[in-house]
Amino acid sequence: MDGVEQTNESWRILIVEDDERLADLTREYLENNGLTVSLETHGGAAVERIRNEQPDLVVLDLMLPGEDGLSICRRVRPFFNGPIIMLTARTDDLDQVLGLEMGADDYIGKPVQPRVLLARIRAMLRRVETSSVSGQETSGEEPVRLQFNDLVVDRSMREAWLSDESIDLTSAEFDLLWLLASNAGRVLSREEIFTALRGIEYDGQDRSIDVRVSRIRPKIGDDPIHPRRIKTVRSKGYLFVKEA
Repeated sequence: MDGVEQTNESWRILIVEDDERLADLTREYLENNGLTVSLETHGGAAVERIRNEQPDLVVLDLMLPGEDGLSICRRVRPFFNGPIIMLTARTDDLDQVLGLEMGADDYIGKPVQPRVLLARIRAMLRRVETSSVSGQETSGEEPVRLQFNDLVVDRSMREAWLSDESIDLTSAEFDLLWLLASNAGRVLSREEIFTALRGIEYDGQDRSIDVRVSRIRPKIGDDPIHPRRIKTVRSKGYLFVKEA
């Protein structure tokens, strides 16, 4: 079968898509490439499906009957930390930004080629899996826990705490926080960040990194207007300050 690659069969994907023909074709392609896939065609039922099934990743259409993707994304984030890829047929940047602000980890414009979706799913799940495994297996040469005064970030547990209180982070937000924190004192360009987190080249227009930084700042006790932990370096990128 063209393009088939062995992958982790325990990966469970929930596709929330009201176009049943498209959803069935997508499921067939993903299952032929080693994933376990379930479908939900009605937005009104998606929240409980995600709550009860806790899939490894959700592919979520923006426009759905019963409840739209933005609302679903916002409602599930308190109890679902796995990656969410949002699909949108709209080209409006506002929809993409709103999706990220509601807690989506990635977005793909429709129509999307199944192999492109598969590549994005694999990249996202492998990043989560690799981070977890490397955190467990490290010999001590690479730190698994970083502490900056009252902020603690733990790669092995994929959790962070501020003043001993757990911080509610999405999978993508944690990956970005860890990347910045583990490079504390060094400016990371948007190109470096984008490539490290998404596995594809930065197109110069994607705003997802900026949106996630704006979401992370208040969660780690940073001032969104005058940040002291994650600073924006004009025309260069972002700097995580060691002693903030």
